[in-house]
Amino acid sequence: MSGFWRIGQGSVSVAVKVQPKSRRPGLQGRAPSVDGERLRIGVTEAAEDGRANRAACATLAAALGIAPALISVTQGATSRQKTLRIDGDPATLVFGLSAL
Repeated sequence: MSGFWRIGQGSVSVAVKVQPKSRRPGLQGRAPSVDGERLRIGVTEAAEDGRANRAACATLAAALGIAPALISVTQGATSRQKTLRIDGDPATLVFGLSAL
């Protein structure tokens, strides 16, 4: 994994740590983890009925300037530590992620 992302075929997987009910919503830098670095995302929504997951996807999409529908949760739907999959050109996505 390069940083907090991993390049796949037609997509990029991003390791994130989501903070529901955050007082500071948005991207909050990087956080160390047992399995490597993660991108920290704060959201104001509670972790109920997938609202925090959707908000985390929307926050990352806004930071990258892409549609939220291109991002989905592939691992950790009920955990704060998640893996998000971003569909699209990996070269373009990695360029945007490296700027975060």
